[in-house]
Amino acid sequence: MTPEEESAAHPRGYTPAKGRETPKRPSIGRRPTTAVKSLSKEERREERRRLRAEAAAEFRREGGPRDRGPERLLARNVVDSRRTVGTWFFSGALIVLLGSNQAMPPEVRLASNILWVALAFALIIDSILISRKIKKLVRDRFPNTGQRLGSLYLYAIMRSITFRRMRAPAPRVAIGDPV
Repeated sequence: MTPEEESAAHPRGYTPAKGRETPKRPSIGRRPTTAVKSLSKEERREERRRLRAEAAAEFRREGGPRDRGPERLLARNVVDSRRTVGTWFFSGALIVLLGSNQAMPPEVRLASNILWVALAFALIIDSILISRKIKKLVRDRFPNTGQRLGSLYLYAIMRSITFRRMRAPAPRVAIGDPV
């Protein structure tokens, strides 16, 4: 019988037998399971809460993947060692938002617009100064770095806009400390 004749004799999707019996599950030889202490629902919930708190504390201390590297640490220290305009920017923006309301007198609206321009200008100047300092320090301390400077500048500027207490990872240097 030729292979064409065999395939014609069997229905479509037929698979020939493998020539031996399929082993039963008990004969396969399972690995012994380790004894697991069964926890109550409340204990599992408490364990998850504890693990989440530990992970949050570690993230606050060490940061995530974007915060790793000596260049990023240097940029963080530069920002954390100085007072920045960015921390005052959001407070000023709230004042501008309230002051530019149509119900306010024209003098108050004009003052809030002037404050908005002054805040924006001060933020730009502060960002340029931070970037220049980071560029100088990175070139001095890490001459063969593969880190892009533009990425470091944006990282530092975004950190400078964030309130000091809300920065993650937490600041390691005090305001006024040399970097």
